[in-house]
Order: sequence, then structure tokens, then C-alpha cells
Amino acid sequence: MDALPKSDVASTTWSSWHEISWSELHRVVGRLQTRIAKSTKAGKWRKVRRLQSLLTRSTSAKVLAVKRVTENQGRKTPGVDGQTWSTPDEKWHAAHNLCSKGYHPAPLRRIHIPKANGGKRPLGIPTMRDRAMQALHLLALAGC
Repeated sequence: MDALPKSDVASTTWSSWHEISWSELHRVVGRLQTRIAKSTKAGKWRKVRRLQSLLTRSTSAKVLAVKRVTENQGRKTPGVDGQTWSTPDEKWHAAHNLCSKGYHPAPLRRIHIPKANGGKRPLGIPTMRDRAMQALHLLALAGC
């Protein structure tokens, strides 16, 4: 039997944010997404759900989700908890604390932004953890 890749679900050799092999990480996540897509086309829905669960629990996908959330345009906008995960240490701890079991999203931070006609519209800003969970589950859906 082949050994699992170093950065997959079973184990990881990384001990900090700076040690992550991004090319290997993208390869592992991409391979799982490809398997999800093939299973979807074949109509094997039980296998799709199993692979999606495998992807959302993988260390590689969690790290990639945190990276996407912390390196986009809204990375400096905190939610109701005031956290922004700006340092590599914060990103590392955030990736390891992403867990779907018992997860409940936090309330949105509500601000009002101006509209072109002079009015205002409400805008909900989720916490960094909620954004990372959304990004993680989006990775599992991207294979479909």
C-alpha cells in the first residue's frame, strides 16, 4: 500500500506557518478535488460525501482556507470578535483550530454602507473563523 502524502489527513510534518510546502499542499487538495469531481460525474454520491468529509478534515485544506482568508482584500476587516490573524503564528493556530464538529457561526458585525441614491444598505461582516470555515467548505464543493 502507498504511504499517505506528508501533508494529508493522517499526519503532517509542518510545525510552523513558514515550513509549509505550498506546492505540495495545492497538489494534495487538487487531487482530492479531482476525485470529488470524478465521483460526482459518475453519480457515486456516497463516495462524494466521504471525499468531501476527508477534504474538510485534512490539514492541507484547513491551511489553504486560512491562507485564502488572510491574503484577500478583506483580511484587515475584523468581525464581532475583533480578530484579524495578521501574524504567521496566529494563522498557524487558526488552521489547527478549524474543526466542523460542534461548530456554530458567530453573529455578524453589521455596518451600513452608502448607496448611490444617498441611502444606506446593511452589510454583514463574519468573523475570520467563519470566513475560514466558508473557504474550507468551498474547497470541498469546488470539486463538484
